[in-house]
Amino acid sequence: MKKELLEVFDNQFPDRDYTIEIVNPEFTSVCPKTGLPDFGTITLRYVPDKVCIELKSLKYYYLEFRNAGIFYENITNTILDHMISALHPRTLTVTTEWKARGGITETVTASYSSADKA
Repeated sequence: MKKELLEVFDNQFPDRDYTIEIVNPEFTSVCPKTGLPDFGTITLRYVPDKVCIELKSLKYYYLEFRNAGIFYENITNTILDHMISALHPRTLTVTTEWKARGGITETVTASYSSADKA
């Protein structure tokens, strides 16, 4: 996945803590074991610092996963790592909720806090 696709813009309120939530209910990837498509919802929830994510670039970034054979856990943590690199947010949580496959659903959550790094 090309993290270079992610673009940002200046946060107009860097002195204020506020939460941005972005939901993509049409995320797709491919199961690396079966080659079958996986369908899920990706939710990003973050408190920005100096920059915010530009949504069109995020859309194209997500499309990079469409034909990738990758496990749910890897998707969630890869998105978290790439978003941290692009945004340097105060906090960030990535939640992926996957449609049933074989009657089983899965939700994966990965989080980051800049306070933990201080």
